Amino acid sequence: MASVKVVITGVGAVSPFGIGFPRMMDALYAGSSAVVSLKEQWENEVKGLNCWVGAPLKERLPSQEIPRQYRRTMGPTALMAVFAAKEAIAGAGIPHAVFSNGRTGVSFSSTTGSAASLTAYFKEYFEGAFVKNVSSGGFFQVMSHTCAANIAHFLNIRGRVISPDAACSSSAQAIGMGYEAIKYGIQDMMLCGGADELNAIVCGSFDLLNATSCRYNGTPNETPRPFDRDRDGTVCGEGAGCVVLESEESALARGASILAEVAGFSTSSDGSHLAQPHSASIAQCMREALASAHMAPEKVDYISAHATGTLLGDAAEAQAIHEVFGGGRPAVSSLKGHMGHTLGASGVLELSASFKMMNDGILIPTLNLKTPGEGCEDIDHVTELRKCRINAFAKNSFAFGGINSVIIIKRYGADND
Repeated sequence: MASVKVVITGVGAVSPFGIGFPRMMDALYAGSSAVVSLKEQWENEVKGLNCWVGAPLKERLPSQEIPRQYRRTMGPTALMAVFAAKEAIAGAGIPHAVFSNGRTGVSFSSTTGSAASLTAYFKEYFEGAFVKNVSSGGFFQVMSHTCAANIAHFLNIRGRVISPDAACSSSAQAIGMGYEAIKYGIQDMMLCGGADELNAIVCGSFDLLNATSCRYNGTPNETPRPFDRDRDGTVCGEGAGCVVLESEESALARGASILAEVAGFSTSSDGSHLAQPHSASIAQCMREALASAHMAPEKVDYISAHATGTLLGDAAEAQAIHEVFGGGRPAVSSLKGHMGHTLGASGVLELSASFKMMNDGILIPTLNLKTPGEGCEDIDHVTELRKCRINAFAKNSFAFGGINSVIIIKRYGADND
């Protein structure tokens, strides 16, 4: 089957730093941390937490901008997704008529539906054991494909709707599946991304797996510490990101500005453990992504690492990078030290930041990385802002359940440089 070139023409973000992609990039370039103490807010909601820090959205979404007929079915997760999609659409300059032509689709995901809405849903039910106390809109807020369905409803999208709910690999899979739908001619354009909200129950779930950072509750801006010797776990954040993918032919016909090219994608399971990362399977997924892009390892200039700050996960990823690429290059950094682990949104937010870095020729360092820990030493860590030319990068995303996803992005026109 003949394939077409897939490009990125729009980007939108709701991050812990605020609403809008420029807000996120300004904070990342400034080396800011969005992690704060949430103990005062959470201690009356949930008992037994070890981690009392997180990276929440610092402002309220202007939800009144969404008409009530659409807003009533959106929990915080879907609301963030819609605002990210609106920004991406505006940036890409897409006319509204395109959405109902059947050739435009959505590939958008989250770890779960809205955690806050889910809590309220069951609290209302269990208090009265009466299903009629639950609002009809509540179901649409908590269903696992709430982001994809609400975006499609809001925009009257008639094309393909995909919601690959794959925990922390969700938005990377969403982008990859959107890429494949366009590459093989099934759709001309896809709105791709993911969203997740910060909630005490979400953080508590990571607590149960001993995956959260708990030594820095008094100094929240010192954690998480990806790849660092003193890392002790991840910090949950929240947000949403959206990228507009379309065929190169569609973008050129519209006169759209092309931000980057999606060159390859792979997703696979390690098949060995639901919670423990597996270096060999991570390496294999990276090799398959490179093969998909018809790209040799030495052509990759940068890796946007998944690295969340956990002992096992960071070491496994570092070892896999060294196995596939060697120790001299590419440069490697993780953005989770700045804004925590935004879970289902992390892949798209970090990928978006990375193609902005690629186009600007500046790499953002891993915040809180002082001394690489055991098993993390043999790669080229970015520890301060670094000016360099980047023609291609890989975005790694890994999830509980042994789900690995890797996306290869190229500078548009780099083949002709």
